[in-house]
Amino acid sequence: MDRSTVEAWVSEYERAWRSPGTDKLGDLFAPEVGYQVSPWAEPLTGLPALAKFWEAGRDGPDETFSMEPEVVAVDGLTAVVRAEVEYPGQPARWRDLWVLRFDGEGRCTWFEEWPFAPGQPDGQDRSSEALRS
Repeated sequence: MDRSTVEAWVSEYERAWRSPGTDKLGDLFAPEVGYQVSPWAEPLTGLPALAKFWEAGRDGPDETFSMEPEVVAVDGLTAVVRAEVEYPGQPARWRDLWVLRFDGEGRCTWFEEWPFAPGQPDGQDRSSEALRS
């Protein structure tokens, strides 16, 4: 994998999300893909589970959102992508990190998502006492 191949994969991922149905998933993901929607979530396994998750998680192909992805790193068959996603007219705004592993055919075998929304607790102590230290 190289940066341009990962960028093309991410573009196809977005196109698949914006398309009706889930037929395009088999072009993007290996049949036994592992898909972890957050660092502590139990991974989904396989294309049928992923298709069900996609259909439940979106409003359909007409869903309005913007996505600004950036490939942060590529090392062999592993890539890290940062994606900013915003849904206009909703408070939904995300900054994500994706850890992706690919097979030799360019299909994703592992998708690990680290989503973060504004105001989401991040484990940092922002009390005035902690900030004075």
